[in-house]
Amino acid sequence: MELDTLDLSIVDGLRLDGRVPFSTLAEVLGVSDQTVARRYRRLRAEAGLRVAGLPDGARLGYDRWMIRLQTTPDAAAAIAESLARRPDTTWVTLASGGTEVTCVVQNPGTADRDALLLQKLPRTPRVVSVRAHCLMHQFAGGAEGDTRMTRLSGEQIAALRPPPPGPDAVPALADSDRPLLAALSRDGRLGYPQLAAATGWSESTVRRRLEHLRGIGAIFFDVEVEPSWFGYNARFLLWLSVAPAHLEAVGRAMAEHPEVVFAAATTGATNLVATVICHDMAGLYEYVTHRVGPLPGVDRLESAPALRHVKQVGALLT
Repeated sequence: MELDTLDLSIVDGLRLDGRVPFSTLAEVLGVSDQTVARRYRRLRAEAGLRVAGLPDGARLGYDRWMIRLQTTPDAAAAIAESLARRPDTTWVTLASGGTEVTCVVQNPGTADRDALLLQKLPRTPRVVSVRAHCLMHQFAGGAEGDTRMTRLSGEQIAALRPPPPGPDAVPALADSDRPLLAALSRDGRLGYPQLAAATGWSESTVRRRLEHLRGIGAIFFDVEVEPSWFGYNARFLLWLSVAPAHLEAVGRAMAEHPEVVFAAATTGATNLVATVICHDMAGLYEYVTHRVGPLPGVDRLESAPALRHVKQVGALLT
């Protein structure tokens, strides 16, 4: 499969609004509804395209942590899969030659976090060490639609980008929303009949609740697509030590780099983490030495190859 301009424009449109109707996307792109639907099905089947609905932990004030586990080589895969089955992990990755598991955990309260960090993980056999970094501020990734490398015009972006939550919006989720969130995490583009079946609600109730949750900024829709289809064959985690006075500037600068898909300020010995994609190892060297290294305030950098994603944007990978 080769991606052409229309394929890439469809992906760009979904990054702005993962649930945009095919009719709207088709009108903006100047093609038929059937063409967009056919291309979308092909992108899902062959390029790994997936839309997922997730709680916006930053807006909801959730407790969010990035956890690094050093394990024995024979245990890493099993521990990663166990973490991926937890509903509070949003992604889980095997890194550093298969001896490190990295995951992001978000919870509305601290009880589950304390049980995980203070009881479960330290007592897990073959876990050598546990390092937990609280996510203080996110610079890249998340609810904002990515337009850094978009092929869409300004008018097309304006037509597709959903309105932001109002200034008085108070994001909140109810326990009754769990079945809806579970269904959307598997497929963010499920129709209202499928969502009604998953929740036990009527289609009109599902529609109203989903529109309400989006309107107050409680949930957002993320897009995953296999980076190799865009020519990016190397994925890495970068852990940076940045002088506090420069942390904001470095984070904002890296958020503008097309290689960066996620960046956040954290607590811990390193205070900035980023997930980057490069064309190859030479591209990573170029990026680290010519783009990141010269940024004022960057003192030290640790890199770890992401060997395999076990869970991405809230869903287990098989």
